[in-house]
Amino acid sequence: MKNNANLFMAISLASITLVACSDKASIDNNMQIGNNPELPKAQNFLVPPMKVPNFAGWANNAKPEVAPGLKIERIADNLLHPRQLYTVSNGDILVVESNGPGEEATTTPKQLIASKIKGKSGKGGKGGNRITLLHQNATGQWEKHILLEGLHSPFGVQVVGNALYVANTNNIMKYPFIAGQTKITDPGVELADLPDTINHHWTKSMVVSPDQSKLYVGVGSNSNIGENGLEVEYRRAAILEVDINSGASRIYASGVRNPTGLQFEPVSNKLWAIANERDEIGASLVPDYLTSIQDGGFYGWPYSYYGQNIDTRVKQQRPDLVKKALKPDYALGSHVAALGLWFYNGTGLPAQYNGGAFVSNHGSWDRSPLSGYDVVFIPFKDGMPSGKAMPIVTGFHSKDESKLFGAPVGLTQDRTGALLVADDVGNIIWRVSAQQ
Repeated sequence: MKNNANLFMAISLASITLVACSDKASIDNNMQIGNNPELPKAQNFLVPPMKVPNFAGWANNAKPEVAPGLKIERIADNLLHPRQLYTVSNGDILVVESNGPGEEATTTPKQLIASKIKGKSGKGGKGGNRITLLHQNATGQWEKHILLEGLHSPFGVQVVGNALYVANTNNIMKYPFIAGQTKITDPGVELADLPDTINHHWTKSMVVSPDQSKLYVGVGSNSNIGENGLEVEYRRAAILEVDINSGASRIYASGVRNPTGLQFEPVSNKLWAIANERDEIGASLVPDYLTSIQDGGFYGWPYSYYGQNIDTRVKQQRPDLVKKALKPDYALGSHVAALGLWFYNGTGLPAQYNGGAFVSNHGSWDRSPLSGYDVVFIPFKDGMPSGKAMPIVTGFHSKDESKLFGAPVGLTQDRTGALLVADDVGNIIWRVSAQQ
């Protein structure tokens, strides 16, 4: 049986290599960035193409490249899969170290092969299930303190008043916390439960409302296009609104396949999200996106994509919902895997970045050539995107796409206004500031 399994693996991997070679992207990804992305005809695959560079890490103090006028440095390393960042009022930085809980059963050849390929890249590294606090001491060095341990695949974090809220994959926990504190020993209390069956998409992004009365939580789907049955999609592919006092929750918006980052845009005070769209219909479908989120809005999943483009693979069609599907505001490119969003409001970077959005793209696993693996900047005007995304931090993989040095995830800014980037493959926190 073991030999048969190994043979099946070898045949499957060979098939994927052949498919990948024949499935080069038909559209330059730059044509799929902006308000009106070009959308080619959908394709169908028995086994989807998969391509991920092999893990190499940052050797000999190498570092990513940055746009002109900027410089980059590492402020922390040797972390355990750092995913999200949060800046405390006193300037301390919370680093959420985490990865998936590994609770999803492997039921298809694609899942098995994808996990092997992603594991070779370093993206499957073991998460710390903890929050590390970075404190800059009087000498300017960043000290590491283990603030909180024993978490269950945490992702989103927010400090509201004297409490730290942590979005695990299965619940929101509340812990007493005061700025300057470097260790939490209190067991905390559960504020609200979150959907946690299967956990095909396990991350739970989270942001607090401007008036600090509500938490908004992104909950990804339990499948690519509903193939596991819609009963396991209850309260998934959605953004939940959670009352911060009672823990009561409701679906604020739906049809968002995997909302991996949430922020409030500072001019309009509207909620915005980045989302990872569906796979397996081509290297140039479907663009991941950045969009404002309407209360009660429906964004298509699983029945349609990028507005009202019907996904014919979905068994149970819902034309009534497709008719309501909202077109996203801004395409980021196909399969870039956007995982971090930050609206910049500091002075530590050149003035052209103020008021715009930074998005970190973790990088594709099913596209050739690769897409993502960068941090981009999108200018905003009057609360809306107003230009092309510009690469700001790049160089996370080798030019020939064979080696992966790192992959960007969470974003925040420090008290000086520098941009901080979590790198969960390199296990590093990078700091981007103005070139002096």
